[in-house]
Amino acid sequence: MRVKEILSKAILTKTGIEGYDYCINPYVGCQHGCLYCYASFMKRFTGHSEPWGEFVDVKINAPEVLARQLKRPKEGSVLFGTVTDPYQPLEKKYRITRGCLEALLGSQLSLNILTRSPLAVRDIDLFKKLQDIKIGFSITTDSEETKKLFEPDSPSIISRVEALRKIHDAGISTYVFIGPMLPLNPKKIVDMIAGAASSVLIDRLNYSNKVLSIYRRHGLEDFLSHDYFSSTGLNLKEKFEKKGIPVSIFFAE
Repeated sequence: MRVKEILSKAILTKTGIEGYDYCINPYVGCQHGCLYCYASFMKRFTGHSEPWGEFVDVKINAPEVLARQLKRPKEGSVLFGTVTDPYQPLEKKYRITRGCLEALLGSQLSLNILTRSPLAVRDIDLFKKLQDIKIGFSITTDSEETKKLFEPDSPSIISRVEALRKIHDAGISTYVFIGPMLPLNPKKIVDMIAGAASSVLIDRLNYSNKVLSIYRRHGLEDFLSHDYFSSTGLNLKEKFEKKGIPVSIFFAE
């Protein structure tokens, strides 16, 4: 893993993502290196020759830059982690995400943080002080074996669910992003998440040739069919909503 400390000119940047005005990415690159990650396109803008998942640039001045940007009052919504995980392992050492949250205390911005790391539990104290915040966890399957195929360096599913539950039990709005929807058992994943999430988002996303080859190599082609995504998406929606958890599906059913 190559780690480089860099300086950033701006940390709060406008985004074209529907529903959000700004994004914050405390890092460039991500240690989790999920094989399906759409953000791997970022590599061509970094100058890195290392494969995606084997380099991270740390924006060491991000909290100070953000505090300076916030001197001019901002309104709107912010998504943390559009092309990186704000709680990847290096955050434990560098605390860039935490510093950014401290800078945001007292701001009028609504915040949405998406992660797959239980390290987020560390910042519950700050989540409670922020007036409008949602914490989301990417949980793409209920199977640890499937997770290891597609997310070999990411935290275990059970650790994510436990962290999600702790944050939810602290009175903070939480959600789960099942995207991409990997091979999963609807009943198992619903039972895991029930009582820990305020809402659920489901997407299929797109798969690179590298990811498609993993499906083929392990005999998982049936999980690529339109029928799988459609029927499983509807099955998840029905089961979650029976437990009082609203669901949004972002692909044609």
